[in-house]
Amino acid sequence: MEQSTQVHPARILVSSTRKPISYINLAKRFLQEHGEVQLSALGIAVAPMVTVAEILKNRRLAVERKITTSLEALSDDYRVRQKPKMEIVLTKSAEFDAIVAEENEPNAGDFGEYYEDPSNDNERQVTYTD
Repeated sequence: MEQSTQVHPARILVSSTRKPISYINLAKRFLQEHGEVQLSALGIAVAPMVTVAEILKNRRLAVERKITTSLEALSDDYRVRQKPKMEIVLTKSAEFDAIVAEENEPNAGDFGEYYEDPSNDNERQVTYTD
Protein backbone atom coordinates (compact mmCIF):
# COMPACT_ATOMS: atom_id res chain seq x y z
CA MET A 1 0.00 0.00 0.00
CA GLU A 2 1.39 3.40 -1.01
CA GLN A 3 1.47 6.14 1.60
CA SER A 4 0.88 9.76 0.77
CA THR A 5 3.86 12.08 1.29
CA GLN A 6 1.62 15.14 1.65
CA VAL A 7 1.69 16.59 5.19
CA HIS A 8 -1.68 17.34 6.78
CA PRO A 9 -2.11 21.14 7.36
CA ALA A 10 -3.32 20.55 10.94
CA ARG A 11 -0.78 17.93 12.03
CA ILE A 12 0.42 17.52 15.60
CA LEU A 13 3.46 15.34 16.25
CA VAL A 14 2.91 13.93 19.73
CA SER A 15 5.97 13.26 21.88
CA SER A 16 6.35 10.87 24.79
CA THR A 17 8.19 13.56 26.78
CA ARG A 18 5.29 16.05 27.01
CA LYS A 19 2.10 15.50 28.96
CA PRO A 20 -0.93 14.67 26.79
CA ILE A 21 -2.91 17.60 28.23
CA SER A 22 -0.36 20.02 26.72
CA TYR A 23 -1.63 19.13 23.22
CA ILE A 24 -5.33 19.80 23.90
CA ASN A 25 -5.39 23.57 23.26
CA LEU A 26 -3.40 23.23 20.04
CA ALA A 27 -5.75 20.48 18.84
CA LYS A 28 -8.77 22.65 19.68
CA ARG A 29 -7.28 25.54 17.71
CA PHE A 30 -6.64 23.30 14.68
CA LEU A 31 -10.19 21.92 14.92
CA GLN A 32 -11.52 25.48 14.96
CA GLU A 33 -9.34 26.67 12.05
CA HIS A 34 -9.31 23.58 9.82
CA GLY A 35 -12.30 21.53 10.96
CA GLU A 36 -10.01 18.59 11.68
CA VAL A 37 -6.70 17.67 13.26
CA GLN A 38 -4.22 14.87 12.60
CA LEU A 39 -2.41 13.41 15.61
CA SER A 40 0.74 11.51 14.73
CA ALA A 41 3.15 9.51 16.92
CA LEU A 42 6.02 7.04 16.71
CA GLY A 43 6.92 4.26 19.13
CA ILE A 44 6.21 4.93 22.79
CA ALA A 45 4.52 8.24 21.94
CA VAL A 46 1.52 6.31 20.59
CA ALA A 47 -0.03 5.90 24.07
CA PRO A 48 0.01 9.64 24.90
CA MET A 49 -1.41 10.37 21.43
CA VAL A 50 -4.32 8.02 22.05
CA THR A 51 -4.88 9.78 25.39
CA VAL A 52 -5.10 13.15 23.59
CA ALA A 53 -7.63 11.74 21.12
CA GLU A 54 -9.72 10.23 23.92
CA ILE A 55 -9.74 13.49 25.91
CA LEU A 56 -11.01 15.37 22.86
CA LYS A 57 -13.64 12.71 22.20
CA ASN A 58 -14.78 12.48 25.84
CA ARG A 59 -15.18 16.26 26.00
CA ARG A 60 -17.38 15.94 22.89
CA LEU A 61 -15.06 18.23 20.90
CA ALA A 62 -14.05 15.75 18.21
CA VAL A 63 -15.10 12.62 16.35
CA GLU A 64 -12.74 9.96 14.98
CA ARG A 65 -12.58 9.98 11.19
CA LYS A 66 -9.56 7.82 10.39
CA ILE A 67 -6.93 5.72 12.16
CA THR A 68 -3.80 4.62 10.31
CA THR A 69 -1.07 2.30 11.56
CA SER A 70 2.24 1.46 9.93
CA LEU A 71 5.91 0.69 10.55
CA GLU A 72 8.29 3.58 9.96
CA ALA A 73 11.82 2.69 8.84
CA LEU A 74 14.39 4.69 10.82
CA SER A 75 18.08 4.37 10.14
CA ASP A 76 21.16 5.40 12.04
CA ASP A 77 24.84 4.84 11.24
CA TYR A 78 24.67 1.11 11.96
CA ARG A 79 21.26 -0.28 11.05
CA VAL A 80 17.69 0.28 9.94
CA ARG A 81 14.99 -0.15 12.59
CA GLN A 82 11.25 -0.16 12.25
CA LYS A 83 9.15 1.81 14.72
CA PRO A 84 5.39 1.55 15.04
CA LYS A 85 3.61 4.65 13.76
CA MET A 86 0.00 5.66 14.33
CA GLU A 87 -2.02 8.57 13.01
CA ILE A 88 -5.51 9.58 14.09
CA VAL A 89 -7.58 12.12 12.18
CA LEU A 90 -10.29 13.78 14.26
CA THR A 91 -13.00 16.05 12.91
CA LYS A 92 -14.85 18.79 14.71
CA SER A 93 -17.95 17.48 16.49
CA ALA A 94 -21.41 18.95 15.93
CA GLU A 95 -21.30 20.39 19.48
CA PHE A 96 -17.77 21.83 19.15
CA ASP A 97 -18.71 25.48 18.58
CA ALA A 98 -21.24 25.54 21.44
CA ILE A 99 -18.82 23.86 23.87
CA VAL A 100 -15.94 26.20 22.98
CA ALA A 101 -18.22 29.25 23.20
CA GLU A 102 -19.35 28.13 26.66
CA GLU A 103 -15.72 27.60 27.76
CA ASN A 104 -14.80 31.09 26.53
CA GLU A 105 -17.65 32.89 28.31
CA PRO A 106 -16.54 35.30 31.04
CA ASN A 107 -16.80 33.64 34.45
CA ALA A 108 -17.08 30.18 32.87
CA GLY A 109 -16.53 27.77 35.70
CA ASP A 110 -16.63 30.63 38.21
CA PHE A 111 -18.63 29.80 41.29
CA GLY A 112 -19.14 33.29 42.70
CA GLU A 113 -16.89 35.79 44.40
CA TYR A 114 -14.64 35.10 47.36
CA TYR A 115 -13.81 37.51 50.15
CA GLU A 116 -11.27 37.11 52.92
CA ASP A 117 -12.55 37.78 56.44
CA PRO A 118 -10.10 40.31 57.96
CA SER A 119 -11.59 39.97 61.45
CA ASN A 120 -9.70 36.74 62.12
CA ASP A 121 -5.92 37.34 62.05
CA ASN A 122 -4.89 33.77 62.93
CA GLU A 123 -6.90 31.97 60.26
CA ARG A 124 -7.60 32.78 56.69
CA GLN A 125 -11.33 32.58 56.32
CA VAL A 126 -12.97 32.83 52.92
CA THR A 127 -16.65 33.55 52.42
CA TYR A 128 -18.55 32.56 49.31
CA THR A 129 -21.21 34.87 47.87
CA ASP A 130 -23.52 34.16 45.01
